[in-house]
Amino acid sequence: MKKGQIFEGIIERVDFPNKGLVKVEEEGKDARYVTVKNAVPGQKVRFIINKFKKGNAEGRLLEVLENSSLETRKPVCSIFPACGGCMYQTMPYEEQMKMKEGQIRKIMDEAVDGEYLFEGVKASPKEFAYRNKMEFSFGDEYKDGPLSLGLHKKGSTYDVLTASDCKLVHEDMNKILVCVLEYFKERKVSYYKKMQHVGYLRHLLLRRGDTTGEILVNLVTTTQEEHDLSELTEQLLQLPLEGKIVGILHILNDSLSDVVKSDETRVLYGQDFFYEKLLGLQFKITPFSFFQPNTKGAEVLYETVREYIGDIHDLTVFDLFSGTGTISQVLAPVAKKVIGVEIVEEAVEAAKENAERNGLSNCEFIAGDVFQVLDEIEEKPDVIILDPPRDGIHPKALPKILDYGVDRIVYISCKMTSLARDLEMIQQRGYTVEKMTAVDQFCETVHVETVVLLSHKKADSYIHIDVEFGEGEGKIPVDSIAKRAEAYKPKEKVTYKMIKEYIEAKYGFKVHTAYIAEVKRNLGLPMYDAPNAVEELKQPRKHPTPEKVEAIKDALRYFAVI
Repeated sequence: MKKGQIFEGIIERVDFPNKGLVKVEEEGKDARYVTVKNAVPGQKVRFIINKFKKGNAEGRLLEVLENSSLETRKPVCSIFPACGGCMYQTMPYEEQMKMKEGQIRKIMDEAVDGEYLFEGVKASPKEFAYRNKMEFSFGDEYKDGPLSLGLHKKGSTYDVLTASDCKLVHEDMNKILVCVLEYFKERKVSYYKKMQHVGYLRHLLLRRGDTTGEILVNLVTTTQEEHDLSELTEQLLQLPLEGKIVGILHILNDSLSDVVKSDETRVLYGQDFFYEKLLGLQFKITPFSFFQPNTKGAEVLYETVREYIGDIHDLTVFDLFSGTGTISQVLAPVAKKVIGVEIVEEAVEAAKENAERNGLSNCEFIAGDVFQVLDEIEEKPDVIILDPPRDGIHPKALPKILDYGVDRIVYISCKMTSLARDLEMIQQRGYTVEKMTAVDQFCETVHVETVVLLSHKKADSYIHIDVEFGEGEGKIPVDSIAKRAEAYKPKEKVTYKMIKEYIEAKYGFKVHTAYIAEVKRNLGLPMYDAPNAVEELKQPRKHPTPEKVEAIKDALRYFAVI
């Protein structure tokens, strides 16, 4: 088997994420499996070998020769199967969930030590029209073709298919897409070409409240051209929509990377936010706010988390990687206190604002890297919620989290392979997987949210020992016990906060955490890398004055660090 060879075969199963497996038999050789993406279990496919990764062959799908017996539904949109957005739409929804359940069990059965309760996959309340956010791209379907607006062709970073009847979003979004596309097609406005870095139109970002019907339209362009968008604004406002447009924004983005970001945002109409409701709480959503893309599915997810975490009415909860604080606020009414930690400052500010709007006074949100913030929080958690990014928890941050030794941890994961990797360390530190379930937040796709309840192991049995203290044969002198205890007593952990407080009390001025870190680094003391550190500083780094350097060294000597 070599690159460029073409084979045919049956997709025996699909592993996460979207890895179809085909058994290939060659004359005179042992049969081997090839990974082919974008296929359905049971399909007969033709594919070409395009790479070898760690000795495993990977193939690119060329053609579906025969449909699977699982494909009992007709496609629901006009660009299937060329679009890679929802490749499982021809499978009944029950079969999709069954496939996902098999994928989860395959990974988790290998990752989990011992027995655990798997409670299956919970369905999304809405199979279609569930997405409250969608990023559409401008481009063309083929080189030098007419302007298109929609989703990328499967396996392509350049060809864009017009998604005028996408079934993952509400019909309101499709009407807005068609209006915007026709407007710019009539005027022959250019789109941004990623290789040449020239052109005007980049993205159309749409957000719609599932419960409120409020819509935010965000047109993303470069600054390379100037166009009067007042007529487009009027046309959008005249559309016959079920919901209501509350804001139309023009977002300027000259970044070379193909991401939706803002260098400048101009409000063409209304406001730059809308409100969404979730489990009786209200949340303010801006163009770049993190919010679960499936509102009704998120309610199922958060209700599951609330069920798994149990009775917390007199407990302190740490919500780590808290985003805009949705989980924190869902738990706050039934908890003593909830502390959310999130590295994105904008998300933290949004969380604070939403908590105030919802009348929640027992929520605290801290902006910073989990790895660093945990050193500065004085409170100790009783239970911990983990909802990290797709890549999971940084291996340097995870031990700090586990050091708390809380009785219960609930881990929410949108990428089960990252979860499986983290479970190895978590279980090594004395935790067992009690139960898990999954919530289908992303119908018609391979993705799924997994929720795991972990509990700390308790001793199976105890040994009773009687010890006599005092003087004489067979007795242990009390003073020797005290000396030994003092000798083995662990040193108090010296935090940046302690150093800053010492300096302010003694010298009357404050020092920045970065100054302390710089002095420690210059002294050759142990340092730790922040897992989510910013690679490039927006401004040149400032250095401490000699006076502050001496104060920091004095504090380090005081706490016996040097």
